[in-house]
Amino acid sequence: METIKIHNVETGEIIEREMNAQELAQRQADIAQAAAIAEAQAEAQAKREASLAKLAALGLDEDDLKALGL
Repeated sequence: METIKIHNVETGEIIEREMNAQELAQRQADIAQAAAIAEAQAEAQAKREASLAKLAALGLDEDDLKALGL
């Protein structure tokens, strides 16, 4: 089971306990959301690289695109 730490900065007390069902469900949802975001970013990067490769085949580079306002 997953644990959670609660640190009281005023007293310096640290409590470590097991997550309850709601906290565990939220953690799993957060992990799934982070994975989806990472996958979307990787896909966007792959598309960008493919686009740049196609433009490079046409003899254009990123500086040319900036000059064209793209």
